[in-house]
Amino acid sequence: MLRQLVCSDAPEQALRYRGAQSIAGVDEVGRGSLFGPVVAAAVILPECMDSLAGAGLRDSKQLTREQREELDIEIRRIALCISVAEIDAATIDRVNIYQATRLAMLAAVEGLSLAPDHLLIDAMRLDHPCAQTKLIYGDSLSLSIAAASVVAKVHRDAMMRDLDALHPAYGIASHKGYGTPAHRRALVEFGPTPLHRMTFAPVRAAAGLGAPGEELIFDDGLLDDDVLEELKEGAAWA
Repeated sequence: MLRQLVCSDAPEQALRYRGAQSIAGVDEVGRGSLFGPVVAAAVILPECMDSLAGAGLRDSKQLTREQREELDIEIRRIALCISVAEIDAATIDRVNIYQATRLAMLAAVEGLSLAPDHLLIDAMRLDHPCAQTKLIYGDSLSLSIAAASVVAKVHRDAMMRDLDALHPAYGIASHKGYGTPAHRRALVEFGPTPLHRMTFAPVRAAAGLGAPGEELIFDDGLLDDDVLEELKEGAAWA
């Protein structure tokens, strides 16, 4: 169904018609991961987004790594401003993943060098005084949200590749910390690292804590297709 949605500047045009001028798209990645931070990005694009539309900007999970990285360069070239924020695993464990995601998004918005007058957010609302539109499947409908999703995804994936060198036994570079069968087997064999989310059920189980943890979701919509298929073919979420 998501592949049939058209990602365009229609949401932005509707907001500009009502007077908005500085529109920030906001999205996150890593919400369903067992490892590492949740990352959010906020992006303010110019009114003309033709180069991004022509380059095929859309829902990040429909793009290859090479496409995302090329789009990330183009987004950074034309964007009026970009902000990326991370909320670490310890904070996720302390406040829960939903609230940590909102904190990451809020920090990304607050880090923008230009003040937005409207926020376009993928399926959430933030504790921020700026006018907001919560758009379900936003990264498949809005170029601004899709841009934020690509920036956040490229940033977090690069971080996961770096962290893989510190924790090579877990295959982080491959699955980006998500609960694939290979990752869960490594958790059982080697136990969690300090960067694993201890409140997530598979991590708690691997640590021998036993008590229920966070209910997991397949993701925030930013899983690579190959990782998503591996998850679906593996064991059910705990």
